[in-house]
Amino acid sequence: MDEKLEFSKRLRAAMQAAGCEVRASVIEHEFNQRWLGRSISLQAAWSWLNAKAIPAQDKLQVLAEWLKVEPQVLRFGEGVAESVQKYKARWEDKLTYEERETFDAFLQLPAPQRKILREVILTFAKAHQEPPPEDPAS
Repeated sequence: MDEKLEFSKRLRAAMQAAGCEVRASVIEHEFNQRWLGRSISLQAAWSWLNAKAIPAQDKLQVLAEWLKVEPQVLRFGEGVAESVQKYKARWEDKLTYEERETFDAFLQLPAPQRKILREVILTFAKAHQEPPPEDPAS
């Protein structure tokens, strides 16, 4: 995967969705109106739009705010955001109060004790994994 190319595609799509003309001069103008630092050049805007560079995080946040998209979605895409949300939901939806309390206590332990407990938990998990289904051909 070419990160610069993928970013460029997302930037173009976000501009279109925002009703903007997809041109480097539009990026330069709109970005510089919102950016408090040193203005970007037309060349910098062109490089973002044409898969030559990805803006730094602080500049990416300005672009995202202008285009009304989440910065992480503009930078990494919807797939990453969805994956993170699914992972978070798994933790939020399935844990009981007692399990959360246990995790909080675990996190308060010193690192060597957490390491020991982690090894114990992983050993139990490995011992209780279901065996793979047998191959009917054998």
